[in-house]
Amino acid sequence: MQAALAAEHAAVYGYGVVGAFLPAGPQREDARSTYAAHQARRDGWQRVLAAGGASPTAAAPGYRLPFQVQDGPTATRLAAYLETQLTAAYADLTAAPALRAQAAAALRESALRAAHWGADLPALPGLADAD
Repeated sequence: MQAALAAEHAAVYGYGVVGAFLPAGPQREDARSTYAAHQARRDGWQRVLAAGGASPTAAAPGYRLPFQVQDGPTATRLAAYLETQLTAAYADLTAAPALRAQAAAALRESALRAAHWGADLPALPGLADAD
């Protein structure tokens, strides 16, 4: 669960960047609502961890982006990347029986968002492709 929380921290940071580079309009609104959704999911994981007696992983002061974001198209690409990363974190979390339903729902949401932002997802999002 800590890995999923860490991925949500990174997504919240990343969507701040995404929103800064998208022009006003529907895409920026999508980024804004997705930012809020990731904040809510992050906060939820923090509550679950704290209720279980664990110390939630803190957000880093900053995150290295996988590439330079300089305009709308690269911001959209970053959003797709962030969601794809989240699918991997949530696919791993589905192995925990007590969290399987929550993790599967989060995996589904991230996969749908990744597709929305233009990611080319494998047949089973979140799982490594077998070469």
